Amino acid sequence: MRKKEKIPPISRNEKIVESLHLPKDSLLGASIVTVMGNTNALIENYKGIIEYTDENIVLQGKTCRIAISGARLSIEYYTNDEMKISGRINSVSYIV
Repeated sequence: MRKKEKIPPISRNEKIVESLHLPKDSLLGASIVTVMGNTNALIENYKGIIEYTDENIVLQGKTCRIAISGARLSIEYYTNDEMKISGRINSVSYIV
């Protein structure tokens, strides 16, 4: 029998945001990943860089890690709030 994956309970803040129909990303600090084609990605609300190579970039978000893999990846710019990654993006995954 396959083990069921545990889903974390919804926090009090998430319940309030949902009940008021407000955007979760800005109020709860969730990471926002916008991929443009397969050559650019914009990541907002990240905490830090965990790994940076030309094939893998792993970022720490508030609730999970964001892994971007591909070829010739580079960080075009980054600030405390956002980052732009360019190169050939093959996948974006979330590590909980």
